[in-house]
This record gives sequence, structure tokens and C-alpha cells, in this order.
Amino acid sequence: MPIDTSFGEENVSAARRIALTVAACAGVTLLATPLLGYLDLANIVMLFLLTVLVIAVKLGRNAAVLASVLSVLCFDVFFVPPRFSLAVSNIQYLVTFVVMLATALTTTHFTSVLRQRAQEAVKREQRTLALYQLARQLAGAMTVGQVLDIAGGFVLSQLNARTAVLVPDDDHKTLDPVQFHGGLPIEVHLARIAFESGELVRNDEVRAMGYASLYFPLKASLRVRGVLAVAFVEHADGPRDETLPLLEALASLVAVALERLHYVEVAQTADLKMQTERLRSSILSALSHDLRTPLTVMVGLADSLFLVKPALPPAALETAQALHEHAERLAGLVGNLLDMARLNAGDVILRREWQPLEEVVGASIKLLGTALDGHPVNTALDAALPLLEFDSVLIERVLCNLLENAAKYSPAQTPIALHARQVGSVVEVSLLDHGPGFPGHRRNELFNMFVRGQAESGRPGTGLGLAICKAIIEAHGGTIEADDRPGGGALVRFTLPVGNPPSVEEEPS
Repeated sequence: MPIDTSFGEENVSAARRIALTVAACAGVTLLATPLLGYLDLANIVMLFLLTVLVIAVKLGRNAAVLASVLSVLCFDVFFVPPRFSLAVSNIQYLVTFVVMLATALTTTHFTSVLRQRAQEAVKREQRTLALYQLARQLAGAMTVGQVLDIAGGFVLSQLNARTAVLVPDDDHKTLDPVQFHGGLPIEVHLARIAFESGELVRNDEVRAMGYASLYFPLKASLRVRGVLAVAFVEHADGPRDETLPLLEALASLVAVALERLHYVEVAQTADLKMQTERLRSSILSALSHDLRTPLTVMVGLADSLFLVKPALPPAALETAQALHEHAERLAGLVGNLLDMARLNAGDVILRREWQPLEEVVGASIKLLGTALDGHPVNTALDAALPLLEFDSVLIERVLCNLLENAAKYSPAQTPIALHARQVGSVVEVSLLDHGPGFPGHRRNELFNMFVRGQAESGRPGTGLGLAICKAIIEAHGGTIEADDRPGGGALVRFTLPVGNPPSVEEEPS
């Protein structure tokens, strides 16, 4: 229901108010005439003043002014001698007329002021109640469409206006002119100004062309969630001064509701991803455990074929060698799956020890063996590197994965560089190759499970190596990132915290 603060005055036409005022003054005159012999003229004046007061309360200021003048005239004509004439027999009655008129007008003024303040108080109360009900409805809205329907219904019922809401694109940077709700014609340029500046934009010139003239930014706690466009219907008055605060309050409530729905969606998406990762880790762990034993048996059986006496033909030995290599590769894949499942589940306990980094680097290069054939590894470790506290087995796994990837994707006979230096409170380890590098638009995805730098590459791999590296490095409190080498090739950089290494005393010579 629209707000009604008229106290009945707007429902009474001007002609009817004049008629009622004249009738009231005439009625008091008729009522007081028989009492003329019993009441003093001062008491009759009180009756006319009471009439003016009642008219001021019921019919407003203008009717009360008319009643004041009519009361003085009626009192002069019908009660002051000589009666039925505007002439007066005593000059003192002129003072009575002036005081009577001044008193009536003063009473009219103060009554009108009090009446106006009462109207404003009722209007504020009704607006507060309407906003409270609106907030309750928005709090129960489950979709963006419901929020916009509630806001549109509120503006239409309370202000006789139409609304439309423009929402930003997926990046929350610019407004998408297609994504708006409501059939109201929109001036997109004005809406974008309101969205980018965060301030109200008003243009009454476009209102004559049927466009929305008011654009309120939907400012939430973190960002502007959109723009609320408002247009008053045809032949309706434009927005009054007291209307703008109401619309600003509406925009704030809509912005809060949209932000709440956004975070509800984010929480649901995060929970779904968590459940998906948990289910995937459970499946990988179960499959890996079931596959490890038969794979170990296959590797052992392939090795036993080389010990058969007499020796098998060369073709059979080649088949046994291929079986051995593929079984080992599959066993490595299963090992990666198990490691990834354990890391995601948080079941890995780091066995940290203070130790030099160069020992783990040397052990990793030696462990890879023939995998680095044709790719010399050039190490450049700062001589002043401190001791680091880390799990040597897991960091060796990280270095092996990175070196193996570099050798796999680099051209033959190209070197691989491994650098380490202290930068502030961390030690930075960089591994550089001469391969094709990483695709720029997918660098943030490379450390996810089952994501490969070259999706269609014929090289063997499952996309778990970098994911395992990231999980291990982050478990140590470090960071890892991928980039392109300035001279061409790939660059992978990870850090390990320095901490507070123990002091090592030099042995006496």
C-alpha cells in the first residue's frame, strides 16, 4: 500500500473546504445568537476562536485563515452593537477585532506547524515500517530474481515508479548491458558512470524520452554490485527531496542482499569442490593401493625373464625389457597418485632436519641417472647458503620432478640450469631449461592435478608432477611459480624459508 500522510486534507477539494469553513462559521453564529443575552461578548469570541482552531486541525492553514476573517466579520455584524452593520459604536471594539484576528491567525500558524510535524512523523514511521518489511523480504530471498522482484514491487507501490537493475560481468569490472532485469529503458552510459564512480547519477533530460533518470550504485561492503535505475511513471511527479533517501536506503538493502547471495554461491561452490576433491582422493588412494602389489609382481616377473637358463631369444628379451619399463612407469604413476592422495588428505608428516641444500641437489641428479642423458645440469648454488630445515626425501622428490620435466620437454643436447640464492628470509631455487615454455593463459592451472602444459603432447605423463611439487613446497611454508625464461624456455621457481639455523662451529685445523 502506498504511504498516506494526508490526514484527509488531500481528499477534500478546495471548494469543499471553503464551503465547510463558511458553514462552520455560520453554524457558530447561529448557535451563539440565542446566547447573546446570557454570555458576554468575550465568551462569544472564545467560541469563534475554538472554531478557527478546529478548522485549522481538520482543513489546514488556508481554511483556517479564511475562518479567522469570517469569524471577525460575523462577530462584528451579528454581535457588536449596532448589530447587522459593520459600524461600531465604541472604538474599543476595533482593538477587540484586531486582537481576535491576531489570536486566530497565531493559533492557525502554530496548529499548522504542529500538523505538518505530525505528518512528517507519521511519514517517517511508515517509511521505517516499509523498509523493515522490505528488509525482511530481502533476507528471505533465495535468488537474484526474487531480490529484484521485491525491490521493483516496493518502488512501484510506495513511489509509483519503475525500476531496473544492471549487474556487472563475471570479472566485476564493467557493466554488461545485456544482463539487466526489468523492462525499463536504460541509458547505459549513465549507469556505467554510477557504477564506476559509486555515486548517484541524475539526468532529468532523458526522463522526457522515457529513459530512467536516476541511477543508484548498489554499494556493498567490498564492491559495487550493480546499478539500480529508477524512472517515475508517465504523468507522475518527479522525485521529491524526501524520496531520494528512501531510494538510497533501498539501494543499500538490495546491494547487501545481492552480496549475501554471492557469498552463499561461493560457499556452496567451495563446499562442492571440497567434496569432489575428497571423493577423488579417496578413489585414487583405493585404486593405487590395489594396483601397487600386482605392479610390483609384474616388475619382478619381467626381471626374472633375464635369469632364465638357457637364455631366451633376443626378441623375447626385448619384450621382457619393454614390459619392465612400462611396468616401472605405471608403478611410478601409482606412486604419484598415492603421494597426491596423502598430501591432499594432510596425512604426510614432515621429517624436518637442518641440512645443506646442495646435498639434496646432488642426490636428485644422481637418482635420475639416464633420464638426464643429453641434458647436462649446470648448478649455481650460492656458497653462502644457510642450512635449511626440510624433509630431504620430499624436497628430493620436488627436484626430481622438475628436472625430469625439464629434460622431457627440452630439445636434445640442451643444458638445464639450477640456481639457488638467498633472498631476504627465504632461499630461492630456480630451474631453467630451453624448452617451449608455459602457455601464458594457463600458468595458474599448471599446478592443479591432471593438468599438463601441452595437453596434446605425445610425451608420457599425467599432469601430477607439478601438483605434487606445489603440495610439498606449501607444506614446508614456501611458494612455487612457473614463468617463461627471458631468453626462451621455461622457468620454475620455488622458495623455502630460512628460519633460524643452528650455529655450526668450525673444527680446529
